[in-house]
Amino acid sequence: MATIEITSENFEEVVRNNPLVLLDFWAEWCGPCRSFGPVFERASDAHPDAVFGKIDTEAQPELAAQFGVRSIPMLVVFRDQIGVFGQPGALPAPALEDLITQVKGLDMDEIRRKIAARKAGEA
Repeated sequence: MATIEITSENFEEVVRNNPLVLLDFWAEWCGPCRSFGPVFERASDAHPDAVFGKIDTEAQPELAAQFGVRSIPMLVVFRDQIGVFGQPGALPAPALEDLITQVKGLDMDEIRRKIAARKAGEA
């Protein structure tokens, strides 16, 4: 599956309607972003069960601000509408593959329990 463009208009729908979403925050002028782009694209082809979205920080500053993007490229991963990873930096292909495998293997029921317990503790 090819990467798709994510905007403020389609962000919520994409995250809500897909069990695994990887988001690459990037900009045209960013050298590391240009080198990470093909790695991200190849991973999208290898994982048709996931959505790989690209967010141009120049065109979508509100999304970049929402995620506190200060350095690009930045990768954000959602599993079952829960943000489970966020980190700046261009990952090499083996590291990206390892991350995808780890995210697919997460026990989301356990993560939801931890989130609920944390929220209960804050109340």
